[in-house]
Amino acid sequence: MSEVAVQTDELWSALRQRTQARIGLGRAGAALPTRHRLELQAAHAAARDAVHSPFEPEVIAAGLTGTPTVRVRSAAPDRLTYLQRPDLGRRLDPTDRAHLPIGEWDVVFVVADGLSSRAVHEHAAAVVRATTARLGDWRIAPVVLAEQARVALGDEVASAMGVALVVVLIGERPGMSAADSLGAYLTYAPKPGVTTDADRNCLSNIRPPLGLSYPGAAEKLAGLLTRARELGLTGVNLKDETEALPR
Repeated sequence: MSEVAVQTDELWSALRQRTQARIGLGRAGAALPTRHRLELQAAHAAARDAVHSPFEPEVIAAGLTGTPTVRVRSAAPDRLTYLQRPDLGRRLDPTDRAHLPIGEWDVVFVVADGLSSRAVHEHAAAVVRATTARLGDWRIAPVVLAEQARVALGDEVASAMGVALVVVLIGERPGMSAADSLGAYLTYAPKPGVTTDADRNCLSNIRPPLGLSYPGAAEKLAGLLTRARELGLTGVNLKDETEALPR
């Protein structure tokens, strides 16, 4: 290998240490070098596994010792239907809806499998604990553990429980560089079937150490929740006023 080629490879290697993006991979003939091709195949397999791995609500409940939890399902009866019919993932199973408790709470947290059960298994309980610890005297509803769920399922949960604010922690669609990314969606006074994405605030890529940290996510969520209650709104008119936090 020539001196220029060695220097170029060292440069790309240094840059790859600063990003998860696949840059400067080089080529072997008309294809990727074997090492990078195998890494790509492994990432693809991890993404598929994240989508299809079953949700285990007991894992979340174990991480929330002492916190009441309620388990629900969406109207999607199985994973294949869930993937093919997003609309069913936005609606509660009627039987489960009837069993949701009703109370005078300020906020309800919904932990939903979404498109990555791995993400919620690894991160959701820690985010709930860190956020509720910052909410002081807020009245926290039992945490709802939702299977085969989309973000909008939280609208129906909050409406059924009589809660004005809902935070949905959900596994985000896995990519080729991240299969364990957790998203948090905050909605004030949701109306099932009417509320849109413009009415929500979102924090994405919660997955330390490569994404947003638990304290960072909790600080931002607590700040947004406080402002949402003060202003009576969420979405495009609610801005994140917390300072930028280190990962």
